[in-house]
Amino acid sequence: MYLETIDGPHDLLALTSEQRVALASEIRRALIHKLSKRGGHVGSNLGFVEATIALHYVFQGPDDKIVFDVSHQSYTHKMLTGRKDAFLDESKYNDVSGFSEPNESDYDLFRTGHTSTSISLASGLAKARDMRHGSGNVVAIIGDGSLSGGEALEGLDFVGSELNSNMIIVVNDNGMSIAENHGGLYRSLAKLRESQGMSPENPFTALGLDYRYVDKGNDIDALIEAFESVKDTDHPVVVHIHTLKGLGYAPAERDKEEWHWHSAFDESTGKSLKPHQRTYQTEAGDQLLRMMQRDPEVTGIIAGTPTVFDFTPERRAQAGAQLVDVGIAEEQAIAMASGMAKGGGKPVVGMYSSFLQRTYDQMMQDVCVNGSLATFCIASGSIWGANDVTHLGLFDIAMIGNIPGLVYLAPTTVEELDAMMEWSVAQTDGPVAIRVPAGQMRHSGQRAVRRDYSQTNRFEVTQRGSDVAVVAAGDFYHLGEQVVDELQRTLGINATLINPLFISGVDDTLLRGLQRDHRVVVTLEDGILSGGFGQKVAAFYAPTSMRVLTYGFAKEYIDRFDPAEVMRRNGLDPVSITRDVERALRDAQGNTQGNAQGTMRGGAQSGSLHGTEASFSPTVAAA
Repeated sequence: MYLETIDGPHDLLALTSEQRVALASEIRRALIHKLSKRGGHVGSNLGFVEATIALHYVFQGPDDKIVFDVSHQSYTHKMLTGRKDAFLDESKYNDVSGFSEPNESDYDLFRTGHTSTSISLASGLAKARDMRHGSGNVVAIIGDGSLSGGEALEGLDFVGSELNSNMIIVVNDNGMSIAENHGGLYRSLAKLRESQGMSPENPFTALGLDYRYVDKGNDIDALIEAFESVKDTDHPVVVHIHTLKGLGYAPAERDKEEWHWHSAFDESTGKSLKPHQRTYQTEAGDQLLRMMQRDPEVTGIIAGTPTVFDFTPERRAQAGAQLVDVGIAEEQAIAMASGMAKGGGKPVVGMYSSFLQRTYDQMMQDVCVNGSLATFCIASGSIWGANDVTHLGLFDIAMIGNIPGLVYLAPTTVEELDAMMEWSVAQTDGPVAIRVPAGQMRHSGQRAVRRDYSQTNRFEVTQRGSDVAVVAAGDFYHLGEQVVDELQRTLGINATLINPLFISGVDDTLLRGLQRDHRVVVTLEDGILSGGFGQKVAAFYAPTSMRVLTYGFAKEYIDRFDPAEVMRRNGLDPVSITRDVERALRDAQGNTQGNAQGTMRGGAQSGSLHGTEASFSPTVAAA
């Protein structure tokens, strides 16, 4: 095997043309085998094998710097830069992440997992090199799907007119985003492919960039020739390569959308080893389709990720013109929804929590300042969402839950999700966001489901008790039920259980009423504590003798984590919470002077919030 002899890119220089082709085949086999066991980004990596070999053959990193966009196509790059064992030895599969990771190698420059960033990042590297009078090539790799993102277009605009020095942009054009491409830019790319790069309709040259086209984007020799022709260039140039997504694995070539990312599968047949399961995102999509059928003014808006509503091609066809895909352009999706609402439409935007981060200004300025009647279904905002550092969904409550004029709802069951979507589209008061649950699907059963949420910040008491109240939001409502059961079993306390429904405000009346017969309030939220829902409750009780224990996650970046371990580390289990409650009750009984005290336990904060301010001591509570 040639792959076993590759310890770094310099080893590629000793291979002949035929040996490089054989190496590509070996890499593909290793990719398919590992992906069949662990899942991952299939199509994007299989289509970029030859280009990666050619890049590392021509450019000498880490002096020459290669920046991957998203970096979900960097698996071959990792194999060629000293990490092949993580793809050849099953016991080492977990040694590398699914994205570029500087802690793994000097060849990885950034932790990236979001689209449209590589050109801007690379332009910064190039400018720093120039200011230091340095040398070396800077190469930005970007897929055609990522070009629709605003940051990519801003980067192209800057580089084409302002940089005036070495920078090479490799556009990997396989005619696909996650699903099909959307937007006028892709018509221009198609014309460039059809004309072998000769079409006068060229967005790159229009922005002042030099341009090369390689039709055989999976031909290593053709790529080497193209890259050598632009190496050490003294001006920015685009190398547009035409590749085949999923090349070398028949199922991935046939169904490029399904195989963009895939769970573990049978290598010989391509059959998934993890059957498709119905999720809350499926339910949100079903509810949206039902509303579309009843009301032709209801329009779904997505940003290149139809999976946010579990919208397969068949379901997208069912939605027809009532579904708009703006491409990888989240800012456009949010601002368009505001405009549509002001024009009398009924927009429903589906977006993943970690991508919502890119739209804070549009949420605040374009939507909320204007009071636009738009609905936002925020998916994967949970510890049970994606588990890599670039896709964390734990920050949205703190981020948008504090925007004035925005109602943020947290359903706990399928029926609540449906009711909230129905109400949001029908109401005329202002913008509404709904945090689509990500945990196990649950139903309300005998529990009544509210249909009208126009009286905002009115919590729901689902079990009335005394002494301790547990306020458990969204996905953590089930944890709240377990805590209440543990309090009864261990301490004999019949606790109150509250489903807050709203996570952008507090129910002043209900919280004030708890003071009559409760001494401790516990809040549970599936997000970071800092700036989150629980701190709103703690702030409400600050001038009182009520002790408040807030539970959620520490403000930190976590990567490739086990949700159960993160929950344990942050004290989010019924036994630990019950122990904290017992201690808080004991403290409340003995503390009658009103001195502010507090403890921190992992991601949980607790405090006896007397006087006019709360102070949290750094003391770690005993387990």
